[in-house]
Amino acid sequence: MLGLGCTVEVSQLGEHIRRPIGVLLALVCQFVIMPLVAFLLALAFSLNGVAAMAVLLCGCCPGGNLSNIMSLLVHGEMNLSIIMTISSTLLALVLMPLCLWIYSRAWINTPVVNLMPFGAIILTLCSTLIPIGLGVLLRYRYTRVADIVLKASLWSLLVTLLTLFILTGAMLGPELLSTIPPSVYVVAVLMPLCGYAAGYGLAVLFDLPPNCRRSVSLETGCQNVQLCTAILKLAFPPQLIGGMYMFPLLYALFQAAEAGIFILAYRMYRKESLHKPERMGDGEDTDITYQRFNDDEDFDSSYGAVTVSDPNTIMLDPCPPDPTPV
Repeated sequence: MLGLGCTVEVSQLGEHIRRPIGVLLALVCQFVIMPLVAFLLALAFSLNGVAAMAVLLCGCCPGGNLSNIMSLLVHGEMNLSIIMTISSTLLALVLMPLCLWIYSRAWINTPVVNLMPFGAIILTLCSTLIPIGLGVLLRYRYTRVADIVLKASLWSLLVTLLTLFILTGAMLGPELLSTIPPSVYVVAVLMPLCGYAAGYGLAVLFDLPPNCRRSVSLETGCQNVQLCTAILKLAFPPQLIGGMYMFPLLYALFQAAEAGIFILAYRMYRKESLHKPERMGDGEDTDITYQRFNDDEDFDSSYGAVTVSDPNTIMLDPCPPDPTPV
């Protein structure tokens, strides 16, 4: 979160305040689409109260900073991605407890709902905003230091996630994984996929350009699973949650894998489209020769020529000569 704050320019914040499309998208994506998706999936697969609460908690979390890395890899609109992440984290102070209270009514009689620690959730959210504010201040006062912190944070995020998966699998083993119902695994697969699709559809509805559509899609599906894990760890007793501590990790695994497939497909499509030759009409004359010069030849490098096998010759001068002879 410190690195995320280091990506923010104060001038960019002012621009997004004047044109709050990023804030509006963050509001709709993170606190309308994703909680609704989590709620519907929990109902569709008849999850019990504990599993449903873990799914809802993950669905109501703000956007994670993993989405910013993914958006960078698909040449997305980074300013939009960053402002959506920060906006959703700020809005989560009020909207995350509200969404949990609204959607948990379906499991009103379960003990996990009665133990819902709204105060701890707000406190955890506040603790994530402090490093963001420090990062913004660092970018404003010390740009070079902020660049170093940003690079270190991006690499540490990737290394931490990889280490987390390895240690979790090594320490918990298949015994705990086998206690998680198959329906929870299916929800962990479908939930980020629905988020990516719904976010892209929302961006199309707002008539955003393609790079913004990719950013909104990734921002919607990628949740702050670190925050979800912290809330589960700090707020609920282990004997009550049990194997549901694993759900944020499962969600992180599948959201990263599905985003990786999305990135790979985009890269392949981009490579194919850039190297695809333009189709010429049957009646067009395609016999074009290019005249090039070497650097060691004695000529004026400000000239270039294109000749076409046509009675008429077209000369293109990319750099017109100075009218005064040297």
